[in-house]
Amino acid sequence: MASSLPPITPPEPEPGAPKRRVSARGRLRTYFLTGVIVAGPLAITAYITWWIIALIDSFVKPLIPASYLPDHYLPFSIPGIGLVIAFLAVTLLGFLTANLVGRSIIEFGEVLLARTPVISGLYKGLRQIFETLFSANGTSFRTVGLVEFPVKGTWSVVFLSAPAAPEVEGALQGRGVGEGELVGVFLPCAPNPTTGFFFYLPRSEVVEVPISVDDAAKLVMSAGVIQPEDPQQRLHAMAAGLRAAHVPERRETTPEDA
Repeated sequence: MASSLPPITPPEPEPGAPKRRVSARGRLRTYFLTGVIVAGPLAITAYITWWIIALIDSFVKPLIPASYLPDHYLPFSIPGIGLVIAFLAVTLLGFLTANLVGRSIIEFGEVLLARTPVISGLYKGLRQIFETLFSANGTSFRTVGLVEFPVKGTWSVVFLSAPAAPEVEGALQGRGVGEGELVGVFLPCAPNPTTGFFFYLPRSEVVEVPISVDDAAKLVMSAGVIQPEDPQQRLHAMAAGLRAAHVPERRETTPEDA
């Protein structure tokens, strides 16, 4: 049985505290900032989504004969047709790869790529990265941790990668590195988490944090401004602030009013 949310009540003023009147200008500013908070993310998300759909359409539509596209028969263009076709094509490719015939075709293509200079190394590296990132049972970059970097006493957010290969682990332990499993960590830079540092550490020196990768990425991109929190609590706090702005001012009773 789903639990109901607690009622939102405005904060009670402290006894004896001076009453504060909210001016029309203050309320207008509150409404405007609230509108920006609500409309800003929606507008940016819609713009990025539309840009991605248009980009995929520009790549896929030229590959399809015009007679097979609904735009050829309609007086207007339908966005997203290329995205749907690309999704179906990728899904069909995965289905064919899962059976014997499709697997044989893929293996034959990989043999040809493996014999092509330069391209073979690029393809193998990219395939290994995609298999690691999008594997259903993979754990790389799905765990957030803290390490002491760049000096002792300062902690940085990292994403745990795969454990070190036996060759790397043996070489490091031979140079006096402490015993125990070594794990690769990626330390993103703020505010651009796509760049950073990658290094190996003993797992005992990594403090795992029970937050999601999305929350950690927002923490890095905002330079610590956006802290991981419960979204319901944030909505309750916003609603409580709005309701507090509507509370009418209570005028103290003076002897002259009696």
